[in-house]
Amino acid sequence: MPIDKTTNNFAEAVSDISDGSVVMIGGFGGAGGMPHLLMLALRDQGARNLTIIGNTAGIAAPTGFGWPEGVEPIDHAVLIENGQIAKVIASFPVSGSVSRPNAFEVGFRAGEIELEVVPQGTLAERMRAAGAGIAAFYTPTAAGTILAEGKESRMFDGREYVLEEALHADFALIRAKTADTLGNLIYTGTSRTFNPPMAAAARVTIAEVDEIVEPGGIDPERVDTPSIYVQRIVARPPASEGGVVLP
Repeated sequence: MPIDKTTNNFAEAVSDISDGSVVMIGGFGGAGGMPHLLMLALRDQGARNLTIIGNTAGIAAPTGFGWPEGVEPIDHAVLIENGQIAKVIASFPVSGSVSRPNAFEVGFRAGEIELEVVPQGTLAERMRAAGAGIAAFYTPTAAGTILAEGKESRMFDGREYVLEEALHADFALIRAKTADTLGNLIYTGTSRTFNPPMAAAARVTIAEVDEIVEPGGIDPERVDTPSIYVQRIVARPPASEGGVVLP
């Protein structure tokens, strides 16, 4: 019987995310490339004490950064405001406006959320290393700064390098343009940033996609993430679901 990784709905897709899980959330910053409906489903599912990993920790709300005018932003804030997040690992966790802090900043200042800041390139490489089976690597980024405190360092050719460990997750919630029922994915635009390395770094990868096609519907030369890294796929509605307007 052919493999079919299609999941019936978003609630089912995230149903087994348990308290204390480490969850990667795809996207770069604005609306593009983010698994909006998977995040809403996780909010409704209610798992708590989560560690979330992403490039940002909710840059859209409350400023609307990167979102179409008149569309309510959906990002990490829906989970943070619901009290589900214990720790954030991100490159740019704050709002784009100093005068308008995001939900993470409010929680962090109140001592409710832990933060680990990781330089953007290091974050991507830590994910890639996890997917490639590489335990750790040396990088000159952050050497001599507070981000290197407590970490091993070595000198190579007269330059200091910091040892960074691979970054794994229990689940990855990612966004792609097209999937076939086997789980092969194609990305577009900002979906090409953190979604691919996250897909390979997680134990269970759940992809929110614009369309699902039958096997053979994707040119093999165009596959960005092979099906071996994807466990579940769920299709977005064309424009809205339950009154939620999507970009």
